[in-house]
Amino acid sequence: MDSLIIQFSRYAILFLMTIYTLQSYLVFGRREDDDREFIFLRQNLMMFMMHFIAFVIMFLETRNRDILFLYGAQFIYLAATLVFYRNLYPRASKLIVNHMCMLISIGLVMVTRLSLSADRIDAYRHFEIAAAATALALIVPVIIRKVRVLTKWTWLYAAVGIGLLGLVAVGASETYGAKLAFTVAGITVQPSEFVKIIFVFCIAGLLGRAKTFRDIVVATAVAAVHVLILVCSTDLGGALIFFITYLIMLYVATRNIFYLAAGFGSGALAATAAYFLFSHVRVRVQIWQDPFADYAGSGYQVAQSMFSMAAGGWFGTGLMQGTPENIPIVEQDFMFSAITEELGGAYAICLILICMSCYIMFVNIAMRLSNRFYRLVALGLGTMYGVQVFLTVGGAMKFIPMTGVTLPLISYGGSSMLSTVLMFAIIQGLYILREDEEEQIERQRERELAARRFF
Repeated sequence: MDSLIIQFSRYAILFLMTIYTLQSYLVFGRREDDDREFIFLRQNLMMFMMHFIAFVIMFLETRNRDILFLYGAQFIYLAATLVFYRNLYPRASKLIVNHMCMLISIGLVMVTRLSLSADRIDAYRHFEIAAAATALALIVPVIIRKVRVLTKWTWLYAAVGIGLLGLVAVGASETYGAKLAFTVAGITVQPSEFVKIIFVFCIAGLLGRAKTFRDIVVATAVAAVHVLILVCSTDLGGALIFFITYLIMLYVATRNIFYLAAGFGSGALAATAAYFLFSHVRVRVQIWQDPFADYAGSGYQVAQSMFSMAAGGWFGTGLMQGTPENIPIVEQDFMFSAITEELGGAYAICLILICMSCYIMFVNIAMRLSNRFYRLVALGLGTMYGVQVFLTVGGAMKFIPMTGVTLPLISYGGSSMLSTVLMFAIIQGLYILREDEEEQIERQRERELAARRFF
């Protein structure tokens, strides 16, 4: 009986995921609030049902009662997040809240599943970090909406961001060829994850006030310092994210195609130089070209990822039925491969589409904001998120060389989780600002219309 339930569950989870994903795009065509609200509530139901089925399967496979405790705690957390956002911020984007909770729930399920096979406590830590990050992020929309002085701290953002990255380059320990994090009192912190947000605010401040070519040069120099420090730390995945984000923000701020072309040209030259300067970059390129050339050595991780994804097919092997734990560092670098193996290629495509829906919402918010600074912040954060998803998924699929970045909100990692949840909270604050602006415009129109009727 248990085996029948387990086999049926993979189709049930895929069906629910497909419905959730379709609704993520159908909602864009709905204009009535009641219709949109019904879609959002239906998405919540799909998420809770998938979460419940996944934990039932893990319990049937292990008979571990800790699974029941984790399920109950996570259910309360996800429900509380939805309730708090709906009540504290009635004007917040319910689609972004739903997507954030959905992606976090997928990460909670997968980290729990991988922790069971490895006999680790990562599941508890990941859940605690997610809950703490969400609680902290609840105050962020208020700050974005009320503290308008944030637009004036441009050089403070630059000093803090460069200082933190410089501290990592000088004093951090090396991990897999790159200097990434500090460990303080048993807690590992990766400052570059938080500098992403600071960097976007800094560049938005510089480009938001840019009127001359000199202003563009100053902004480019500040961005270059951030990127070069990351290169010196051999955090090339982070450097690439910062670089592409700056290029997109620069192009949108100036509408000058020459800057975009020059940026990509210089990026190509920098990538070529990195190939010859850093041995671990050459290794990753060689692995990308042929991971089976050194299967037992450097190519093992990517080769296992490919095996894992191929084993899943369209419908997956079923939760707890695959062997994603055979991929080294799977819970951080190759979570997408683990999802594809056990939940299926069709599920993975839905996951990508949900991430794309998040990006569409970020860009939509940016386009409708009147304040230039906030518009660039929304665009920059959206680009950061989109590029990171692309690098993670592309690396797992061998579409591009592996960069070692995490899948936002899903992969195990405290700094990544906290920074991404804060990023989503900032976007919520900007969305509320946009709603305030539209309400003010509507009130102004009503006053003008009333004045015309009076006279």
